[in-house]
Amino acid sequence: MSGEPSELAVVVGATGAFGQHIVARLCDRGLGVVAVSRTAAALDALRARHPRVRACVADIAADEAIAQIAASVDRPVRMVVHGPGVAVAGGIALVPAAAVVDAVNIKVGGMLRLVRAVEPRLVRGSRLVAIGGHYGLEPTAYAAAAGIANAALGNLMRQLSLAHGAAGVTAHLIAPGPADTGRLHRVAADRAVLRGITVEDVMAQMRAESSIGAFTTPAQVAWAGALLLDPEADAMTGSTFMLDAGRRRGLP
Repeated sequence: MSGEPSELAVVVGATGAFGQHIVARLCDRGLGVVAVSRTAAALDALRARHPRVRACVADIAADEAIAQIAASVDRPVRMVVHGPGVAVAGGIALVPAAAVVDAVNIKVGGMLRLVRAVEPRLVRGSRLVAIGGHYGLEPTAYAAAAGIANAALGNLMRQLSLAHGAAGVTAHLIAPGPADTGRLHRVAADRAVLRGITVEDVMAQMRAESSIGAFTTPAQVAWAGALLLDPEADAMTGSTFMLDAGRRRGLP
């Protein structure tokens, strides 16, 4: 259509805490955005704030999403952002094995489905971006499903960087530290049960794990995603963009 942006971004998990900020940033950068979510009502609410966003109802955990997303893109895809949440399933001592399998399917299988949906529309300079997490790099006993899935996601993104690099397409993992969202409060509640303390105590301890005493914000995650559009970000392909607010202790 006349006047529409010449390039698209496809955002999976667009209605979540991170996704809403990412959509806004990418719109500001002049990209058309295809917002992917399982829930039509949530997409309608997002489009009320960003009327030019295209809605795509799809479950990234199922192979049918490949065709559904492909049908929503009709021009070059400059960036994909894969940021769906996974269920808070408890610590490693109690987590059901099926919850771990589901998390890997959503995170890793979902990213593969997203790439396959847009592959014919990728161009030199396109970015493949996945939102991982701190616990994929710093294992804990209380965030089992997300930690395992995000660790596997890091491996996938390195492989994608190798597979698509010759075409000038780069792959990036953004790994936020704990962000003060509803999901974090659910993780804290599980951790509180395991340790026999209050949620407020857990939140205070998690904040103190940061060298600056802070949680990562969804706006910071969106900033990182938009930054990857810059041509200089080619040098970061296959690597992890850490947004942990000084939580990691290991090197590199």
